[in-house]
Amino acid sequence: MHLRDVEPGDVDAYVRMRCDPVMMAELGGPLAREGIEEKVRRDVRDAASGAARIKMIVPDGSGAVAGTVSLWSHEKDGERLSEIGWMVLPEFQGRGLGRRAVRMLLEQERDEDRWGLVHAFPGVTNAPSNGICRSLGFTLVGERDVLFAGKTIRSNHWVIDPRSLR
Repeated sequence: MHLRDVEPGDVDAYVRMRCDPVMMAELGGPLAREGIEEKVRRDVRDAASGAARIKMIVPDGSGAVAGTVSLWSHEKDGERLSEIGWMVLPEFQGRGLGRRAVRMLLEQERDEDRWGLVHAFPGVTNAPSNGICRSLGFTLVGERDVLFAGKTIRSNHWVIDPRSLR
């Protein structure tokens, strides 16, 4: 498996991840199809500029996109926060690709030491994503409401210092 930067041609993968009711069940429901091209353009721009790390998960030998893992910084409750998030398409779930992708991105960023502490906010009922956080050594801070695509989601708040990964 390898991670590559998001590209303009990743619109179909974004549609499959973000507009599908099953994929978006833990994130407040599917997004509208309209606007996905603009989202990909923004993500390509942010990845190219270094404003965010937006990576596509590509299983070895297939060339097919299995999902995405992203790391970005934003304001949250008046403080600067680095956040990581990921999605894995249904046909690739259960193979450990999400866990490996999150670990790979955290390891890449560990050496750069640019992002500081990294936070994750999987839905409280999202057992696979919470399991990824637990298995990689994130610390559970507690529950909190987060806003995603205009919807409030009850999430677990996890945090990790990438320098702790060995």
